[in-house]
Amino acid sequence: MDSFTLALAEKLPKAELHMHLEGSLEPELMFLLARRNNVSLPYENEEALRQAYQFNNLQEFLDIYYSGMSVLLTEQDFYDLTWAYLERSHHDNVIHTEVFFDPQAHLARGVAFESQINGIYRALTDAQEKLGMSFRLIMSFLRHLSEESAFETLELALPHLDRIDGVGLDSSELGHPPEKFVRVFKKCHELGLLVTAHAGEEGPPEYVWQAINQLNVHRIDHGNRALEDADLTTLLVEKELTLTVCPLSNKRLRVVDDMKKHPLPEMMAKGLKVTLNSDDPAYFGGYMNANFHAIIKSLGLSPAQVVQLVKNSFTGSWLNDDEKAQALAQVESVWASHDP
Repeated sequence: MDSFTLALAEKLPKAELHMHLEGSLEPELMFLLARRNNVSLPYENEEALRQAYQFNNLQEFLDIYYSGMSVLLTEQDFYDLTWAYLERSHHDNVIHTEVFFDPQAHLARGVAFESQINGIYRALTDAQEKLGMSFRLIMSFLRHLSEESAFETLELALPHLDRIDGVGLDSSELGHPPEKFVRVFKKCHELGLLVTAHAGEEGPPEYVWQAINQLNVHRIDHGNRALEDADLTTLLVEKELTLTVCPLSNKRLRVVDDMKKHPLPEMMAKGLKVTLNSDDPAYFGGYMNANFHAIIKSLGLSPAQVVQLVKNSFTGSWLNDDEKAQALAQVESVWASHDP
């Protein structure tokens, strides 16, 4: 059954709702951009960099993550970064992607907002034309910085809101609760932007409550720890709030010690609207299909559960109703034609 389920997972069309573009910066591209931009990296070569990908927690990963993005300086760099991810995810049958980017991390290095979004958006539109992939672009605020900094970034984004679909909240979770950003998220709602936030990865269930009640999010990124609060779990089910879960990320960041103990089956059994995503695939060991492989092999997911996860990815996306219906019809077609 595993081989049947694995083949089905690979074949199904998918949407990815939780992927940080900067987290898809593979060592080979990082070194290529470093050479192109005359940036010195603290690693001898690509393999030495990969050997550094041993993280005990979220902060240890973020230290390398922010260091790595030092090579991203020009519009072409952001294009190349985004295009590399899009080509790779297309290989995994991702037909719709909703990607995060972290403008503050680049602004702090003197990289103009325009350079970032122009490169990213050009690659996304090229993928739409050449690969048939649809997309949404999400601008994330860094929670370890101030709300004032988030407002300054939002101001820079205003001329580009026709290309930005929503905002998110990421970076170091512990000690930086969602309530820290209530005013800026209120402004984002007023501007008509969709809203999501990382909550309940390392942070407590209270952070998920805050994201729902104070930021009025349209979905939750991660949300694993919501299971610790029965009332919160019930609320998430009632509101049909999508959770963008990232298994390989959870394992590499020690959110779970053993993939066989990942809470995904429990989340699904309780009726939570769970999706599968790669988070920062260059650092965590895999893109979409690798995440499906990991959970199928470790948790024994059934074909029906895999199909449900894929359906959730489209119903939880920011596609319009007609686009969702078309994607779900594609899923049903592949599912119906996949022989045991």
